[in-house]
Amino acid sequence: MVDAIVLFVPFLAVVISVSIMLGIADWLLIKRQPDIGKERLFSRQLIMLGLTVLGVLIAVLVLPISDSSRNQLIALIGILLSGIFAFSSTTATSNLMAGVLLRITSPFGTGDFIRVGEHFGRVSERGLFDTEIQTETRELISLPNNYLISHPVTTTRRSGTIVSAELSLGYDVDHRKIESLLVEAAKTCGLAEPFVHVLALGDFAVSYRVSGFLEEPKRLISIRSNLYGCVLDTLHGNEIEIVSPTFMNQRRIEADGRIIPTPDVATSLSVDPEFSVEDIAFDKAEKAERLEDDKLQLMEEIKKQEVLFKQATGDDEKKTAHEAIEQAQERLAALQVSADPPGSESPRGGESK
Repeated sequence: MVDAIVLFVPFLAVVISVSIMLGIADWLLIKRQPDIGKERLFSRQLIMLGLTVLGVLIAVLVLPISDSSRNQLIALIGILLSGIFAFSSTTATSNLMAGVLLRITSPFGTGDFIRVGEHFGRVSERGLFDTEIQTETRELISLPNNYLISHPVTTTRRSGTIVSAELSLGYDVDHRKIESLLVEAAKTCGLAEPFVHVLALGDFAVSYRVSGFLEEPKRLISIRSNLYGCVLDTLHGNEIEIVSPTFMNQRRIEADGRIIPTPDVATSLSVDPEFSVEDIAFDKAEKAERLEDDKLQLMEEIKKQEVLFKQATGDDEKKTAHEAIEQAQERLAALQVSADPPGSESPRGGESK
């Protein structure tokens, strides 16, 4: 009996040591930061799973049993793990692999406008299994990563994009005049380097497209709406009708009558110049993008200070660089905490009631 207990002492010691190490790892990776984001939480859970499997294998290796029994037990563990992967959902596996592929290729980043299929919005979160986008109506849509891999993804570049508006006008107006007025409208709404294309010569009308360069894609929705409004104001202000030549109205008008609405400045809505619809619609995506940018800046700062620390010759220079590295690392650790979920704050930044 005593001999049997002595044989199991190393095994018990290993089990206790492994349990303590797993507990410490769980506290460091997960429990220390209860508000960690879903994406980083899942990756750490995978690490804990791997450490747990490794701990079980170590415990099996020190079991006081014969080599054949130990090999059979290890084979059994391998069969169980293989069965788990074999019977797990193929969809989950394909989404996981697609998520890894998206990380490698990086066709888009957090905060980018993307269009895939019938979905359009800003990327607010990138997970291992799905990617979350926030639409212009402030809805959150989770798209499986496999869907993003198997469908073309259109990404709006952060360096700027082209904003366009299309319309059809009759043949009774010279196209050169139309083109100059459309360019004027694009400049009025703040687009750079505007240009106009004649898209088609239809049976009853000419199709035009006015475009311009938008340096700040975050205001894409507002600028597009402003472009439509500027086109209306510019053409109407120059006595040009924006109606189809086949337009028919059941009221009697003069032969030279124009269908142009009378501007009513008195009843125009007063809009806060600092207010933008994108501030409400893409609040989570905007916050996620700022978080990513801040992380990158802090990482660059840490690398810069590490170089200065290595090149420093005096103790004061090394101390200054070391303190700067510690401060940047503290700020970076604070940024690791995920943003509050939508609903904890109101869209305009006030507290929700």
